[in-house]
Amino acid sequence: MGARGELFTTQVYLDNRSYFFNVKENRTGDVFLQIVESKNRDGVEADRHQIAIFAEDMQKFLQGMEKSLDFVEKDRKERIKNAKAKKAAKEAKYGNAAAEGKKIYRVKSEKGEGKSTKADDGIKRTGKVIHIVSKK
Repeated sequence: MGARGELFTTQVYLDNRSYFFNVKENRTGDVFLQIVESKNRDGVEADRHQIAIFAEDMQKFLQGMEKSLDFVEKDRKERIKNAKAKKAAKEAKYGNAAAEGKKIYRVKSEKGEGKSTKADDGIKRTGKVIHIVSKK
């Protein structure tokens, strides 16, 4: 038995986090899995969280993990499917402009369609910017 009752240890390193999976045995002989998450910030170890799963509960824990992983995979596939459908609908509406190297510009309809228009006051209104026309 290793230090602090450790029977087995493995590590997983990610960008700014490390995960340690430690199989340990306590003083009474109970075997448990200890999962430790360690977050590093600016080279200094800042946060450390741990959970313990006892041997008799590991199967239920694993079932919960498998259900969660299945949901994540199903959700990821659904998002990809929806993104493809949205892209296909956009291409059907506007054509395949991206393949042709064209940009798509949407033009807002005139607000005063069917209504009387204002008299020309020499101000050209084009959205957020107002251009003043000095000569006609």
